[in-house]
Amino acid sequence: MKFKVDKDVCIGCGACASICDEVFEIKDDGYAEASDKEITDEEVKENAISAMEGCPTSAIREVKDEEA
Repeated sequence: MKFKVDKDVCIGCGACASICDEVFEIKDDGYAEASDKEITDEEVKENAISAMEGCPTSAIREVKDEEA
């Protein structure tokens, strides 16, 4: 499982990084970025999904295997 942040939609609020800093971080440009590593840990997956669902601008999406 992987995630992607749409920087055209992201407002850099940091909610995702607060919920799941193993996957999301706020970069120097002020916007979130998702790790490009495959997430295998179940707890981290759950937190990443919570971050995606809690994003106020819906800037985060799950990357499907065929998109990777």
